Amino acid sequence: MEKSGKRQTGKKIAVLGILAGLGLAAFLLESLIPIPFLPGAKLGFANIFSLTALLLYGLPEALAVVLVRTVLGSLFAGNVSMLLYSLTAGVISAALSRLLLCLLPHISFLAVSVAGAVVHNLAQLFVYCALTGTLLLFAYSPYLTLMGAAAGVVVGLIVTMLCKSLPARAVPALRQSISKEDKT
Repeated sequence: MEKSGKRQTGKKIAVLGILAGLGLAAFLLESLIPIPFLPGAKLGFANIFSLTALLLYGLPEALAVVLVRTVLGSLFAGNVSMLLYSLTAGVISAALSRLLLCLLPHISFLAVSVAGAVVHNLAQLFVYCALTGTLLLFAYSPYLTLMGAAAGVVVGLIVTMLCKSLPARAVPALRQSISKEDKT
């Protein structure tokens, strides 16, 4: 029994390491892709791995993935100021996503992803405005909200397909959630 528990813990750590590594790679690739009409905006594909960790394991594990990818990503990208924006928004977004999953058990992963993406963008905007003491950038919020919603749809669809492709024995509770989602 004890050996099985250690094996499960080792497997969980390995999966979280893979998710954090893939999230870091996506984070770094996104930082290289400029979006001309929205300076500073990113596609949000690194969130695929945070949301997957949240669905597979829970909030503490998702926060660990967010922490690893944002700290290392900011250091590797050479933009430590990015850390404050990304980490704050990532933590808030993951917490909101978990709250939605708890309060609304029949909510789709797509809806959770869209809400998380929009809140992520708005949290970054709040951090920026708090640091600079200016509210002028709030004029940017409608564009960030639309961009976040679009990115959230893409991320949500990818995460849903990813979770459906996982073997049922690997994540039985997640498989039940997906089955409920397919029926609605």
